[in-house]
Amino acid sequence: MDELKLGIHDETNGLDYVLVGDYYIPAIELPEDDDRPIGKWGRMHWAYLEETNPLLLNHLTLTGRLHTYLADLDEQAQNRYRLIIRQMAAAEGITENLKHWSQWE
Repeated sequence: MDELKLGIHDETNGLDYVLVGDYYIPAIELPEDDDRPIGKWGRMHWAYLEETNPLLLNHLTLTGRLHTYLADLDEQAQNRYRLIIRQMAAAEGITENLKHWSQWE
């Protein structure tokens, strides 16, 4: 009987396979881990995707881009939130000095 190769490459699907016992198992690696937190806005968007667009959620999960997508969205939402707060404070004439001396105003 012929010896089995330790690894093979399938041209039809582009996957590499590794010999484990008598079976070839796909050599799939997890994507690099993104250490950024998802945060409140990312979790809210995940729940929105789960309810309204499960196909996109499934696609992002299977391609390994879900965490990066949600972390980017959370950063964008946080930046927009901070911008809105600064604009509202400027429109109302609120300064740090005013907050220090008269918190009720």
